[in-house]
Amino acid sequence: MQNNSTPVNTDFEVRSLDAMCVNDETIETPTWHNLKYLLFGLIFGIVLIKAEVVSWFRIQEMFRLQSFHMFGVIGSAVVVGAISVFIIKKFKIKSIQGEEIILPEKMFNKGQIYGGLLFGFGWAMTGACPGPLFAQLGYGAAAISVTILMAIVGTWGYGKLREKLPH
Repeated sequence: MQNNSTPVNTDFEVRSLDAMCVNDETIETPTWHNLKYLLFGLIFGIVLIKAEVVSWFRIQEMFRLQSFHMFGVIGSAVVVGAISVFIIKKFKIKSIQGEEIILPEKMFNKGQIYGGLLFGFGWAMTGACPGPLFAQLGYGAAAISVTILMAIVGTWGYGKLREKLPH
């Protein structure tokens, strides 16, 4: 059972088959089982680098409307995501543990506009969005460490101010 003072992630919910409540169980696995995530992360980072989506120059080309490359990558991701959500909802796909995945409807609020603009300005100024920050660092862009630090500070600040922000 969740504590009422703890913020709940409302992006999605996984419901247990035997009880309609948020599953708080943790599955104990050996530490070495987590190596698959490291391997997947390394492969994903290599794909990002080879596709040039972590390239500061490609990102600047996108914001200057000089190249379709990044728009194609982002558009493809949006299409794949939309199809995936459609399939999950249509066929009532379950999690690996057999639990129902529920994607609640989202309500629009003006904070999404402000957040999107702030995100876009930061992305344009730094040449990086949060996803490939560590791939850029691994690629050798040492200056990105400032962006990583500021992303951490921004996340921490949001966590502290979240309850005071307009809903």
